[in-house]
Amino acid sequence: MEWGDSIWSAFALVFLIEGLVPFISPAGWRRMFGQLTHLRDGQIRFFALLSIAAGVLMLWMG
Repeated sequence: MEWGDSIWSAFALVFLIEGLVPFISPAGWRRMFGQLTHLRDGQIRFFALLSIAAGVLMLWMG
């Protein structure tokens, strides 16, 4: 599999996973986003940093 194919596969998986929660539980998804609006900027950045670190680690291990 070439680099371009891998990128498209990765984006496809992101869209698939991101679409599952609102499809299965739209009310829960709406409630979760309502709670996210109450987080401070530092808290959001911390979760984003964890997500970035996990992605880099997964790429490095793969």
